[in-house]
Amino acid sequence: MLPQNSQFLSGLLDHDIEFRPEDFRKICAVVQGIAGINLSDSSNTLIFSRLLKHVRRLNCTSFTAYLDIVTATDRRDELDMMITALTTNTTRFFREPYHFDILRETVLPGLISRAKSGDRIRLWSAGCSSGEEPYTIAAVLLSLFPDANAYDVKILATDINPNVLAAAESGIYKNSDIESVPEQMRKFLFLDRHGKNDHVEIKPDLRKLITFKYLNLIDPWPISGPFNAIFCRNVAIYMDEVTQTRLWQRFDSILDAGGYLFIGHSERLGVERADTLRLCGKTCFVKSDAI
Repeated sequence: MLPQNSQFLSGLLDHDIEFRPEDFRKICAVVQGIAGINLSDSSNTLIFSRLLKHVRRLNCTSFTAYLDIVTATDRRDELDMMITALTTNTTRFFREPYHFDILRETVLPGLISRAKSGDRIRLWSAGCSSGEEPYTIAAVLLSLFPDANAYDVKILATDINPNVLAAAESGIYKNSDIESVPEQMRKFLFLDRHGKNDHVEIKPDLRKLITFKYLNLIDPWPISGPFNAIFCRNVAIYMDEVTQTRLWQRFDSILDAGGYLFIGHSERLGVERADTLRLCGKTCFVKSDAI
């Protein structure tokens, strides 16, 4: 239950900005409707802290006034900034490394053979955040297939947050960002530092493989596939069950026969997909019409 005090967070966090339970509920409803993200009743402090700078930037004295601006028909820019501020972007290179073992040992050998025979190969990192996931996919691919760029092989990387997409496209990361990268894989990912001790840069061969695009996963998709593998990990976990079910169905429909879907370790597909997506590894599924 939400507290009934009309300033249930303002007194605790900021005496100048009023944040009412009604504001909290409206923000949750807007985010749910636009991005499919289901914010819990315990998210009030997170919402307040992430949006406060935008409330102040617009010279609002309350979240009610801020929401009047955000939801105005001619202020889509502010609405997008609100969604961006409330989007979680936790990621790292080689996150959930067992998925990349499956990619290397099971998925890619067959796809590489197909590419060499002239087939079109497409991989998708859905909810790519700041780029670590698609760059990891590309590095594993190039470790097995160094001349991948000479063939019809591409990786699509999409996210709802334009700020993290811009960071991903820059291909520049802090040294602390690469601690999870196995030493033997760093040569496939990064350029030599050339005296730059505070950051590393993604190699051009990897960047050529990847196209970064804005995409809201609950909106219509301007892509038709088919995809040979889709990574959508730790994205659906923030959605309600109905939205999750719809998302899994859409991925299923756009996967190639025998294609693979990778999801987060805390996510579940549900019984609706049991006939078409068969578990073939830890939170990895293969489209079963080719089995």
